[in-house]
Amino acid sequence: MYTMLIVDDEVHILEGLLRTLDWKSYGINRIETAGTYEEALSKAIDLKPDIAIFDVCIGPHRGYDIIKRLNALNLKTNYIVMSGYSDFEYACEAVRCGAKEYLLKPIQKDKLQAVIENIIVQDLKGNINKSKVDDDEIDPVLLVRYDSFPPLIIKILMMVQTEYKKNVSLKSIADKFKMNPTYLGQLFLKEVKLKFSEYLMLYRLTASQDKIIHTDDKISYIASSVGYSNLNYFYLHFHDYFGMSPLEMRKQYQSIDQFDKNSLSIKEEA
Repeated sequence: MYTMLIVDDEVHILEGLLRTLDWKSYGINRIETAGTYEEALSKAIDLKPDIAIFDVCIGPHRGYDIIKRLNALNLKTNYIVMSGYSDFEYACEAVRCGAKEYLLKPIQKDKLQAVIENIIVQDLKGNINKSKVDDDEIDPVLLVRYDSFPPLIIKILMMVQTEYKKNVSLKSIADKFKMNPTYLGQLFLKEVKLKFSEYLMLYRLTASQDKIIHTDDKISYIASSVGYSNLNYFYLHFHDYFGMSPLEMRKQYQSIDQFDKNSLSIKEEA
């Protein structure tokens, strides 16, 4: 029903946003991505997206400059600007060019969800089916409904949820089901599109993100609490997945509350 364009020059950010929400549950059935100024312009003109998410800096260019050019073409697109900078000059310029929201990286799922829902209801005159976006029914890593998988795969996903802090492995799960671990691994890969070891790592990293944002616990303690016995591996995997270190993420989120308060005055001035 709806189309969306995501623009960022960092591939891991694009991949992360694609996983952040269950976009199809909102009726967003086509998503295009772009990593350069020229590609963003071209895809926006071709796609005429209902929603577009732009990074504030795309190489040497500014996302809001692209928005200004697209505004001149009278595209009926609802823009969201995101940035790793809590610079109010960027925020002011984004709002002035018509952006619906200015979000700080790393993007908080609940805030992005609220903005998307508001755009769909207020601007696109659509409806939100809450039953489709219930977090209890959606896997936090795969962002798809649990009931879309066969019963055996659901059981494995549930076991990861309850045992990820321990030394859980595909073999230990296979032993509980009295199954061959090689066959179980092949079945998991076929249904989930990830190796079991990859899924377990992503689940642990997702759990660690929540602890880093919402607690003051030491990073070493958090790593251990989500099942990492090797702190160096935790740092390596975390940075590869989120594009920043655990401490960088914590500092980013500590500044978001103050930024949110100040951004209200920006919108009022605009």
